[in-house]
Amino acid sequence: MHPMLNTAIKAARRGAAIINRASFDLDRIKVTEKQHNDFVTEVDQAAEAAIIDVLKKAYPDHAFLAEESGASTNLHVDNENVWIIDPLDGTTNFIHGFPQYCVSIGLQHRGQMTQAVVYDPTRNELFTATKGAGAYLNDKRIRVTKRDKMADALIGTGFPFRDMSGMDEYMQMFRVITERCAGLRRPGAAALDLAYVAAGRLDGFFEKGLKPWDMAAGSLLITEAGGIMGTFSGDSDYLFKGDAIAGTPKIFAQMITLLSPFAK
Repeated sequence: MHPMLNTAIKAARRGAAIINRASFDLDRIKVTEKQHNDFVTEVDQAAEAAIIDVLKKAYPDHAFLAEESGASTNLHVDNENVWIIDPLDGTTNFIHGFPQYCVSIGLQHRGQMTQAVVYDPTRNELFTATKGAGAYLNDKRIRVTKRDKMADALIGTGFPFRDMSGMDEYMQMFRVITERCAGLRRPGAAALDLAYVAAGRLDGFFEKGLKPWDMAAGSLLITEAGGIMGTFSGDSDYLFKGDAIAGTPKIFAQMITLLSPFAK
C-alpha cells in the first residue's frame, strides 16, 4: 500500500471515530444552517480538524482544501500536493440518524488525483484507490459493472438543495433519466454514491452543483475501477466546474447523450 494512502486511511478512521461517538447521542449535537438545507455540525468541524491533524503531522508541507475550513494558507497554484477533504459527506443524513454518510479524503498531486479514501463508518466499508493500482473495498478489488444498457441501469443522483432555483431544470433531468433507466436513487451523500459506482452497486451517477471535496476521492475510485467521469459535456474539468456524470463506459456515454442539453 502506498504510504500516503495508508496515512489517509489513518486520518479517515480518526475522523470517523469522532462521528461514531457522536452518532450515539444525536440530540445533543449543535447544528448550524450554512444556507438553505445546507447544514454543518460541531461533529463535521471536529472530524475535519482531526483528519487535518493526522495529515499535517505526516506531511507538513502539503496544502489542504476542506469543506469546513476552506483552503489552507499555503494553498496556491504551484502546490504539488493538495489534500481535498470532506469530513462528513451526508451531514443531513447524519443528523437524522439515516445511515448514509462518509468521510472522503483525496490527494491531488500536480493537478491529478493520486490517492483516494472514502470511508463509511456505519458499515465499516473502506473504499481506497491509488492512481495506477486499482480500486478496492476492504482490500478486495472492485470494478464498475459490465452493464451497457440504460434500460437495465440503476442510477444515482442528488437534488440541488443549495440553490432551489435549479429545481425545475433538475426535474427535467430526473424525467429524462427515469424514463430510460431501471431506477433512480438519491441517497444523499455524493462521495458515497461515486464509491458505489466504482463498486458496481450503481451503474451511473449525475449531479449539478457539487464541490471539489464531494468528488475528489470518488473520481479516482471510479477511474481506477474502470469507469469514466466527466462534465455534462463529457469534459474532464468536473472537479472545479461542479457538474458531473460518472458511470460504466457505455452507461456514461448514454448519459452524456441524454444530459448534454443541460450542460452549462
